[in-house]
Amino acid sequence: MNDTQYSDTGFWQKVKDFARQAGREVIEKALWLYYAAQRPETPTWAKTIIYGALGYFITPVDAIPDLTPLMGFSDDLGALAAALTMVAVYIDDGTRARAAEKLEAWFGADNKPS
Repeated sequence: MNDTQYSDTGFWQKVKDFARQAGREVIEKALWLYYAAQRPETPTWAKTIIYGALGYFITPVDAIPDLTPLMGFSDDLGALAAALTMVAVYIDDGTRARAAEKLEAWFGADNKPS
């Protein structure tokens, strides 16, 4: 997979730009996958699935444009949920905790991503 399909920079930029619009659920799933892919214990086949889903999440070309009110992130959530189903065993408590910390920082008291 090349950098135009997935990159750390592209992932964090998409999350930062659209976290509030996408909502906590979509961002939580994306973070679970992102942090699972960072784990050395996650096998290559699982990372490939994860990077495919995250690549779809950050790409500007979607089945449903992200700027479409209420529906724009439903395709992203579907891609993330499908990937989660396939790699769920690699989403451990530590992965969930890291995501929860980031979510609290972004959606906590003032409900704004930083």
